[in-house]
Amino acid sequence: MTESTHNDVERIFSVGTQVVILRDVIGQNGRTLHPRGVVGVVVKSPVDLSHSYLVRLPDGVEESLKSSDFTTLAKFKTGTIGDHAVTFERSDLFEHVIFQCIVGSQAFGLSDECSDVDRRGFYLPPAELHWSLYGVPEQLECHESQEVYWEIQKFIVLALKANPNVLECLYSPLIEKVTPLAEELLGMKEVFLSRLVYQTYNGYVMSQFKKMQADIRNQGKVKWKHVMHLIRLLLSGIQVLREGFVPVRVGEHRDALLAIKRGEMPWTETENWRVSLHAEFDSALAASKLPERPDYEKANAFLVRARREATAQSNP
Repeated sequence: MTESTHNDVERIFSVGTQVVILRDVIGQNGRTLHPRGVVGVVVKSPVDLSHSYLVRLPDGVEESLKSSDFTTLAKFKTGTIGDHAVTFERSDLFEHVIFQCIVGSQAFGLSDECSDVDRRGFYLPPAELHWSLYGVPEQLECHESQEVYWEIQKFIVLALKANPNVLECLYSPLIEKVTPLAEELLGMKEVFLSRLVYQTYNGYVMSQFKKMQADIRNQGKVKWKHVMHLIRLLLSGIQVLREGFVPVRVGEHRDALLAIKRGEMPWTETENWRVSLHAEFDSALAASKLPERPDYEKANAFLVRARREATAQSNP
């Protein structure tokens, strides 16, 4: 299985950054002017990564260098500490996935012949990998098969923050793999529900809505699939606050949501529905019996127990 993790996005280093040169700097006569490993400082940064940096070396000479010619001093000194690639070379972390479910359109009941099968879940790494200098990634991905798995602590933290994607994993009706330890977490999923759902879901909705307004201004149209999911998320958030569980199947709203996805519902009608749902969301918050915050202590106790089991067996 092909795997990847979220790496730091390659960025442009600012003036003053100390760097280590990764190749010999050769003069016109073929003589080595500065050996590999020499430390310099960035004195001029490029506007983009296709251009070169100007780096001043210890003797005051300034060399034009590509970003591939050097690394930061801090990163050079760190070496492979925290390098998850080392962990990947030594262990197939996908073997330690203890919960796998299907989410997205297939789980919502909104799929068609073009819909992907999106799998999500979490994994529990062996203790020796988790404790190692190289650590484990917070997230595993396989783009070819549309799979994403969070390291168990990351999954729990996201659930406590009412991340919609993670909460929908806990409530997905389409479970493909669940170990006894994962079953235990599913059995206590209500500890993750709190009134934070209002802020988190609203944040997602407003972010998407701004993008849609920009699409209308710039292109004269919106991506209707995104509009559909915006409405679906509002419907879901209202039900979480009112009833204390996360609805995954869209049920009675399926036909209306598919009409939006196909672009059959006028924008004004969709917008009126959105505004009405926001009012319902406000009312649901005011009447909600959910606690202000999730149960951090129960979640923490489970995580500690999971870590202990990871030291005793290969697949808890």
